[in-house]
Amino acid sequence: MHIKTWILGTLSAWTIAMIPSAHAADALDDILARGSIRVAIPTDYPPFGFVGPDMKPQGLDVDMARLIADKLGVKADLVPVTAPNRIPYLQTGKTDLTISSLGKTPERAKVIDFSIAYAPFFDAVFGAKADPAKTYDDLAGKLIAVTRGSMQDQELQDLAPKATIKRYEDNNSTISAFLSGQAEMFASGTPVAATLTQRDPDLDLELKVVLANAPCYIGVRKGQPRLLAKINEIIRQAKQEGKLDALSKRWMGAPAGELPE
Repeated sequence: MHIKTWILGTLSAWTIAMIPSAHAADALDDILARGSIRVAIPTDYPPFGFVGPDMKPQGLDVDMARLIADKLGVKADLVPVTAPNRIPYLQTGKTDLTISSLGKTPERAKVIDFSIAYAPFFDAVFGAKADPAKTYDDLAGKLIAVTRGSMQDQELQDLAPKATIKRYEDNNSTISAFLSGQAEMFASGTPVAATLTQRDPDLDLELKVVLANAPCYIGVRKGQPRLLAKINEIIRQAKQEGKLDALSKRWMGAPAGELPE
């Protein structure tokens, strides 16, 4: 009888202890109860995210974060991140979502889940107009700046292994390395290069080699099927209503077009 009572008491205690954990594990309920959603966004990667004249973040990813918060009926709590920490922040619970020009790869899919795509994105290598490089082989020996942990970092390793890759911790440093002559080229997304030339039409810059067509996805922590389903629902609705095309036109000068599910 004593043993039975002890076992029942132990099981009851274990069950009670598990209740808060089970609730905490449901991110969607937590977000709604909190009244805010913590979203990792870039502030060094125009036009996806940058600091405006009013010192506030703006860009396509920032607008996307606010659209999702509005659809959920909560406040958007924007958390600035860089390429290397945007996934760790999500994994460790510092953010609920990552909306940071995030491309989907098999390696990343092992540690986080991805929504359907919300924006187009092409990765490429850029350099001076006089540089004759046109193929991956032409990049051999070239000193190319790239942001550590980015899609372009992995693509350069895979597609141009003979290039000399110089890694920087954030996108501003990567761009600055090229502009200051510390690197012959830089690898980034086509929207970033477009923003640079819009700011300085006389900039000696040209697309040299396309690395990949890598649309942007929203990152969600593993084990959150309800939150992931809700985010996909919001993206599909925004697509049907033309809001994704409107965001893409505003920030990248062209509609989003057909995006993969």
